[in-house]
Amino acid sequence: MIASTVGNVLEWYEWSAYAVFAPFIAKAMFNPTDAVSALLATLAVFAVGFLMRPLGGIVFGRIADRKGRKYVLIFTMLMMAGGSLLIGLMPTYGQIGIGASILLLLARIAQGFAHGGESATANSYIAEISPPQKRGLWGSIVFVAIFGGSVLAFTIGGLVTNSLDDSAVAAWGWRIPFLLGALLALAALYLRRGMEESEVFHEQKTAVETNIAPTVDRGKIAKAILMMIGMTAGITSAHYTWTAYASTYAITQKGMDSEGAYWVSVFAQLVALASLPFWGMLSDRIGRRPVLIGFATAMMVAQIPLMLMISSAPWTLFVASASALLIVAASGAILSAVLSEAFPTSVRTQGIGFAYSLSVAVFGGSAPYLNAFFNSRGLNLMPSIYIIGLCAVTAVVVFKMRETKGIDLNEA
Repeated sequence: MIASTVGNVLEWYEWSAYAVFAPFIAKAMFNPTDAVSALLATLAVFAVGFLMRPLGGIVFGRIADRKGRKYVLIFTMLMMAGGSLLIGLMPTYGQIGIGASILLLLARIAQGFAHGGESATANSYIAEISPPQKRGLWGSIVFVAIFGGSVLAFTIGGLVTNSLDDSAVAAWGWRIPFLLGALLALAALYLRRGMEESEVFHEQKTAVETNIAPTVDRGKIAKAILMMIGMTAGITSAHYTWTAYASTYAITQKGMDSEGAYWVSVFAQLVALASLPFWGMLSDRIGRRPVLIGFATAMMVAQIPLMLMISSAPWTLFVASASALLIVAASGAILSAVLSEAFPTSVRTQGIGFAYSLSVAVFGGSAPYLNAFFNSRGLNLMPSIYIIGLCAVTAVVVFKMRETKGIDLNEA
């Protein structure tokens, strides 16, 4: 669990660092004469990386279901570190023109491909090594890694912007988190070398080798995939709006100081991170469905008021983000458990890889871009209406789901 989680934190750190430094990357890698266009282009590259996640989830998910979870978790760590190193060292738009934009795009494509496989495999692995009656609690560690990586990225962002003036950050300081991420990946790779495969995977592999594995019902798998896509839609759109875009919105639209925005974002995410195990334990007691329906309802009610609260004062961003992310944490904490309980072991990672990554790509990766697009045109309520609509979809899907808490994954 430690080896998987440390690597997962670093992967999410490398992934989140791009969003944290989006305003500076926009100036370095795209045409600096049009600030809005450059920011939109940077966020579009962010979305393209997400669009590669379903493909990575399918490819690496198939490998993980055949060769094992450990193999994939090591390989995806290498790919993410390589992409981070490339971003940290690549020349700027001013040095090689459009070539810089293309290199950035290629790096994010590689990271998106690896990230799809990493997320799916980590969700499967942690759920499979968890005690059945505590799978919600143990599974929350996956989202702890997601928030932990984001907190680490924002912390580094705050340190960099606090230590350097704006011109230095724009010139070279934004490269620091990417180079640091590539270096820290070496420690994660060392830990992951000693990981053991889950007993659930070993039992499935033995059943296949001895021809006693049950036949997979493809119709049920397809239905489960569609259900998981719908369930995740509201979760991921709200999550990426409040982790990847809220600080950028405060800086670019409300005139908030970048240093203040980074630090309050860190504290808001720490509040949400601390709540994750408790949400997981709650789902182990009362079930997955009540917690997910509670998330969707609360998010639909709170989204617009919380977004309207943000002004140029950092405390407004803290209150709004902490409140929103506490709600998001309720759903995020139990994602690993719910996703893993929806698929049989023989296709678990593939199913999670496709359903989760596709939903995150379509609804999560596009959220920062759509927020920036609508706000640049004065349609300030449209992003929130979009999130509310997707949370309604999540509520409907969860209402139709069966309760799965505590089931034996061998019988999923």
